[in-house]
Amino acid sequence: MHDDRSLVEARLERALRQFLRPAQYADRMPLVLSVWHVPGEPVPVDQALQGAYEPFTTGTVWGKPWSTSWFRIEGRVPEEWAGRRVEVVIDPGFTGDGPGFQAEGLLYDAAGVPLKGIHPRNRHLTVASPARGGEAVHLLLEAAANPAVLHGFEPTFLGDVLTAGDRPIYRFAAADLAVLDEDVWGLVIDVEVLSELMYELDADRPRRHEILRALENMLDALDLHDVSGTAAAARAELTDVLARPASASAHRISAAGHAHIDSAWLWPLRETVRKASRTFANVTALAQGYPELVFACSQAQQYAWVKEHQPHIWERIKKAVENGNWAPVGSMWVESDANMPGGEALARQIIHGKRFFAQELGVETEEIWLPDSFGYTAAFPQLAKLAGVRWFLTQKLSWNQSNKMPHHTFWWEGIDGTRVFTHFPPVDTYNSQFHGRELAHAERNFADKGRATRSLVPFGWGDGGGGPTRDMLEKARRLRSLEGSPRVEIEKPSAFFAAAEEEYGAHAPVWSGELYLELHRATYTTQAKTKQGNRRSEHALREAELWCTAAAVRDPSYAYPYDALDRLWKTVLLHQFHDILPGSSIAWVHREARETYARVLAELEEITTAAVRALGPGSPAVLNASPYARTEVVGDKLVTVPGLGSSAVSAAVGEEVRAEQNGDTILLENRWLRATVDRDGLLSSVRDRVADREVLSGPGNLLQLHPDHPNAWDAWDIDRHYRRKHTDLTAAESVELVESGPLRATVRVVRAFGRSRVTQEIRLTAASRRLDIVTDIDWQESEKVLKAAFPLDVHAERSAAEIQFGHVHRPTHTNTGWDAARFEICAHRWLRVAEESYGVAVLNDSTYGHDVTRTPHEHGLGTTLRLTLLRAPHSPDPETDLGTHRFTYALLPGAGVGDAVAEGLALNLPLRSATAPSLEPLVSVDNPAVTIESVKLAEDRGGDVVVRLYESRGGRARATLTTGFPVARAEVTDLLERPLHEAPSEFWLRPFQILTLRLRPA
Repeated sequence: MHDDRSLVEARLERALRQFLRPAQYADRMPLVLSVWHVPGEPVPVDQALQGAYEPFTTGTVWGKPWSTSWFRIEGRVPEEWAGRRVEVVIDPGFTGDGPGFQAEGLLYDAAGVPLKGIHPRNRHLTVASPARGGEAVHLLLEAAANPAVLHGFEPTFLGDVLTAGDRPIYRFAAADLAVLDEDVWGLVIDVEVLSELMYELDADRPRRHEILRALENMLDALDLHDVSGTAAAARAELTDVLARPASASAHRISAAGHAHIDSAWLWPLRETVRKASRTFANVTALAQGYPELVFACSQAQQYAWVKEHQPHIWERIKKAVENGNWAPVGSMWVESDANMPGGEALARQIIHGKRFFAQELGVETEEIWLPDSFGYTAAFPQLAKLAGVRWFLTQKLSWNQSNKMPHHTFWWEGIDGTRVFTHFPPVDTYNSQFHGRELAHAERNFADKGRATRSLVPFGWGDGGGGPTRDMLEKARRLRSLEGSPRVEIEKPSAFFAAAEEEYGAHAPVWSGELYLELHRATYTTQAKTKQGNRRSEHALREAELWCTAAAVRDPSYAYPYDALDRLWKTVLLHQFHDILPGSSIAWVHREARETYARVLAELEEITTAAVRALGPGSPAVLNASPYARTEVVGDKLVTVPGLGSSAVSAAVGEEVRAEQNGDTILLENRWLRATVDRDGLLSSVRDRVADREVLSGPGNLLQLHPDHPNAWDAWDIDRHYRRKHTDLTAAESVELVESGPLRATVRVVRAFGRSRVTQEIRLTAASRRLDIVTDIDWQESEKVLKAAFPLDVHAERSAAEIQFGHVHRPTHTNTGWDAARFEICAHRWLRVAEESYGVAVLNDSTYGHDVTRTPHEHGLGTTLRLTLLRAPHSPDPETDLGTHRFTYALLPGAGVGDAVAEGLALNLPLRSATAPSLEPLVSVDNPAVTIESVKLAEDRGGDVVVRLYESRGGRARATLTTGFPVARAEVTDLLERPLHEAPSEFWLRPFQILTLRLRPA
């Protein structure tokens, strides 16, 4: 037989493109349009119903960037269409971009009830099936003129309503009544399913040829000039090949409808409220025609928005949950970044997420669902288990630049040894369309074949929302059991996880430690003020809850601000979304984030001030929100304050610092350190006087400027080649001793480079082992990255970086591709390197990006620690990070892990001066390896005190908790404060173990 496959395939492709797809709508007639262009921000439908509408014709331009237009759409079904399926089909000017990245809309009925979203792959609304003829059509379309921002990562000012301009960007193409020819539509789905499968089968497989010949017979039966009249006969030619069942060994795919909706990204937060509404309306409408649909939906915040703004859709969601069409998943307030949120914040993500789903929808979610976050902290398994979460899902690791993950289903082991059953779908997308190529890839790519037989496929349009479509559901019906294809079963993710764990749990491999994404490493640094706002808000919330709890315990009349703290926590949690905190959103998002953090911090300051006032009368005092006692310089006094307590300010006594200038060098010295600043303002020496050793192996606090041109993903990526070139910023305009003791010694260094200017104050105080570098910078560079380097005379095989509730070790060498890929790493408040008996830490108050390298010097091998301070990418925000910044980082010689923990907290929780009584700690523990993370009142508002603590040094710890108030009952609880058992008077913690205690005041 001659090989004519390519000819038949080309014939098929043209017929599908030119004749079949266009014939799905048999008849059309235009509808009558009128429009009201909203003058400002979006308005609710009741206001739109009162708008001043004017006639509008298709072909007219509309929509300046980010504007909203409401279209009235009116008409009547022709009598001759009786008995047929009639739909409204709308094209407000769709471009080639996918759903969620261009114009989109929500259809309402004449009374203002939301019906269904409109996007490029879902343009229809069914009017009647079958139609009687004569039905009136009265609709409202809320159309959003959202611009497409991301084009080859080129700079654009479309990403902020303030700079996007006024030129209309869309031309309204059509609003029609149309008859859907269901035979033709069904034929199109049949052909797509079979042809996509055929192309994935090897050429020597009989099944491929059987499909090809069936499709050829279909073409023969089809009259391309009468597609509608011959579609049924053409479909009959495909019946047999569609009826062939999948083999018994076919890969099993559990499919869950999905619509990844970024809570902000290339659109502002306010637009996500509408994106969620459009998508959720689509899904609930789709479920009416496809009762097998299961839609997996995460992010409690988006549910809360829809509940507030679209009560009709909210009621439909609740009904869909009851009917089994809707599966709340994820257990988190948002799909947050999974590296940078602090420990307590990550706990609150889960607490608030699970509580919302339980209280509002009666669902106890059992999985973490983070398909798109940029790497995953090794603290997650323990947090998940403590919250009653059994399973974890991610997709993003398929984006790794260098190394392919060896497993798709595995046990993920956290830093404390807790394991969570984890799945990483081999389909390599969370936006599947059931294309044959995707399903074949899932089967081929699945790394656990032989012992495991199933994987998960999230299907539906996503990133900008959209969700599953009827075409996808039709494909799924045909793919349920089809020879040559994996079996497809639509079901809840929990059903997949339970079956996968039962099948494979006893044999699944273990991945230990962080799930590091070998991409998007610059997200630890980009948009510095967003990251600083997050860090300061987290610590301000910690402080506010502490002193509010102290006030509530001391004064029964004090009203603990439950509602305000709940609202502020949720605001901070929202801004930890994985495109806000990482700095990868448009300028509008980050402008609003800066404004929001300022409001959050101002309100928390008011709350904390009021709580301190409620502690009672007193004298000038200093309050310490850290769990560790501190001796610090405050004003002109040296004060010692207990952890989580307060002390009256007393006269300065004891330690002193001295400073002197000798020619071109300046010496700063106290009991612990001797630091020398040279004529260029660099640290030429830092000597640890206690250990009697030099800390540095080269100039310290050396600012280094690199070109920063990633291959793609400007805001997200810092590529390895940036290291090939840099400039050491050694020239100083001035180096001046501005304070010389006895409590503080400060050297001020001023530098100018490019178009930027930086002032740094190198500070040593009388009571500190820490050398602080307070930095003010006017940053005006373009596509550069600024690093601060500390070459240390420490031979370190690994670094230790603080993460949530502990720390993670990473090799300093690059022996393997996995090690080499970690050329930029995330750390919270501290990063430490050490030899057997000596360590040095670098601390910070607002950044997360760092790098660590092994550095030979004339006396041996050292280690260089660098903080990544600022970047200046141009996409998606063309003016990222330009402007003034103020932050502090510090060098801590002779640092054990416990010192790094305590001093990292001290740097991020400044002592508070106020008029207050001297207070013993509200709570304390007798082992410094046990760190108190948070003190608050219980979420159920019953008045109990909740204390969360953890072992922070990586060893076993025995401790006793002491309270500054009488306790009637003490219980150990889960993360959600649900009692587990009575708390012992003395407890043992394993390495990095988290413990939550609930205390009933007597």
